[in-house]
Amino acid sequence: MKTLITRSPAGAALALALAITGSPPAFAADEEIQVYMDEIGALRKLSLDVHVNHALVGRSFSSFPGEQISDGRTRITPEFGYALSDSWELGAYLPLANVDKDGEVSIDGVKLRLKYIAPHDAEKGWFWGANLEIGYVNDTLDENPWNGELKGIVGWRSGPWTLAGNLNLGFKVSGPIEAPVELGVATKASYALSDTLSLGIENYNSFGELEHLSAFDRNDQQVFAVIDKTFANGWNLNFGVGWGYGEPEDNFIVKAIVGVPLG
Repeated sequence: MKTLITRSPAGAALALALAITGSPPAFAADEEIQVYMDEIGALRKLSLDVHVNHALVGRSFSSFPGEQISDGRTRITPEFGYALSDSWELGAYLPLANVDKDGEVSIDGVKLRLKYIAPHDAEKGWFWGANLEIGYVNDTLDENPWNGELKGIVGWRSGPWTLAGNLNLGFKVSGPIEAPVELGVATKASYALSDTLSLGIENYNSFGELEHLSAFDRNDQQVFAVIDKTFANGWNLNFGVGWGYGEPEDNFIVKAIVGVPLG
């Protein structure tokens, strides 16, 4: 939840939204549940968002030997960002941590990203960009240790309304198991009640293999009611409660993204 193409250290509130985002079939309370927009942190300053996602009612079986089950699991992921310019930002999800329903803590991987947002008017009109992520996870999360995702980002603002979309391609980088490219589409709509508060709905959807798209109800789908709040001391909070439909990995999820001011 970083500032929108600005050099101010305090983050502006992320607009919340009606969103449809793509993800692989095994969604299962991912380490980050959000739609990418045109957020870029303060120039040449370290930023921090902490992602916390808890599956109140999740999957109670493993899809491959040794896989973590998501029921009752909490994923905690610090996301560090560093803006090289008003358009380019480096990011690191470090580490990917899990707390299972019995309270056992594990550190399961890391992820790096590079984000580009084209110059634009942050208050109105169109914006676009892209985000590339490459990450490593251990064999309790994925049989293939190295995976990536390429996101296309597009959006539009007018008055209190913000619309945005992501086109997501998830792919294997390295590993022993054949894994086709997965397709997802993200859309976002938000309404700002004030300069510091936005309300919205998010939907997370997957469409299966890029070359062989499967039926909507055969994939994981989730809808979230969400609130975004920016505080005077520079903290930001994105909080949502979600329900899974289609063939979901998780049926009931609570998520939060906490923007932590550094320095």
